[in-house]
Amino acid sequence: MKALLIVDIQNDFLPGGALEVPNGDQVIEVINSVQSKYDLVIATQDWHPSLHQSFASQHIEHNVFDQIDLNGLEQVLWPDHCVQGTKGAELSDSLEQRTIEAVFRKGVDPLIDSYSGFYDNGRRKNTGLHGYLQDRSIAEVHVCGLAADFCVHFTAMDALSLGYRTVILSKATKPIDREQYMDKKQAFIQAGGLFF
Repeated sequence: MKALLIVDIQNDFLPGGALEVPNGDQVIEVINSVQSKYDLVIATQDWHPSLHQSFASQHIEHNVFDQIDLNGLEQVLWPDHCVQGTKGAELSDSLEQRTIEAVFRKGVDPLIDSYSGFYDNGRRKNTGLHGYLQDRSIAEVHVCGLAADFCVHFTAMDALSLGYRTVILSKATKPIDREQYMDKKQAFIQAGGLFF
């Protein structure tokens, strides 16, 4: 059984959003076109409380994109984005959602960020996604969405570590930083991941 994991196709990551991924809207048509090929379609959703500590606005001595230590973990400080209940946190209206069986929310704990759809960044808490996939007898996951160098990458790396045959759909993802993405792409391949 094979699942498609659609990562964070939310308004705040699309053109005009608070944390826009360059050309992020270009992946939606590709994602919509492949959904019918999978036994199971799942989505993730960044879902931050308004006072999330990964937001630069919560650290007056720091700026957006500064790196800090947040409870023992390296943390990039982001602009406020995907705040619970806001338009920016909603899945894009352009995304075909009728085939999405479940949506797993992440980043809900204000004290720790969560790039992966499986765990927070410290792997202290899980989202329930792994158990859901196990219950559905999923052996292979294909990951797509935004952004390639953050949430897609970390979701795919966790899927590999959990024993899934893992593929990133390269035409269905875009990075924030292309150079950083190339480094992470190599790490994913070295760990046994595949790109289609």
